[in-house]
Amino acid sequence: MGELVERVDEQDRVLGVVDRGEAIKHHWLHRVATIVCRDAEGRFLVHRRAADMSRFPGQYNFMVGGAAEVGESYEEAAARELTEELGVRAPVRFALKFLCRGAISPYWLGIHEAVVDEVITPDPAEIAWHAWVTEDELREMARRPTFVADSVEALARYLS
Repeated sequence: MGELVERVDEQDRVLGVVDRGEAIKHHWLHRVATIVCRDAEGRFLVHRRAADMSRFPGQYNFMVGGAAEVGESYEEAAARELTEELGVRAPVRFALKFLCRGAISPYWLGIHEAVVDEVITPDPAEIAWHAWVTEDELREMARRPTFVADSVEALARYLS
């Protein structure tokens, strides 16, 4: 078995534990926690996913994150992912949650915010490139076909 996640229902209630690959294959709902990183100037961190990633390889995103592990809250998962993917620790603050229908599979998406004021050291297995951009630059990037499709809806909801 690979990565274990909690399968949840339309109200985000736990139904059981499943392999994430199976959840995606069968379109079972599970939980994903992400972080929108801002710097002290308010710019957004944008990154290009590594070319050999299983989902959305080589595409751009404004969130870092991943599946919540079994028994892990959205906030705990977000803090863990921030450290794993960017090599930093920072307080994460819950922003919103919604049922994302997803380009690959549906899932509950918890979006968090963090102000990152230290040098990041991205995991090269996950992040091939990164930069800090303004909101206008981010909106422009999100219109390109190389931007992760699921992130377009997340960005609109986050900015509203």
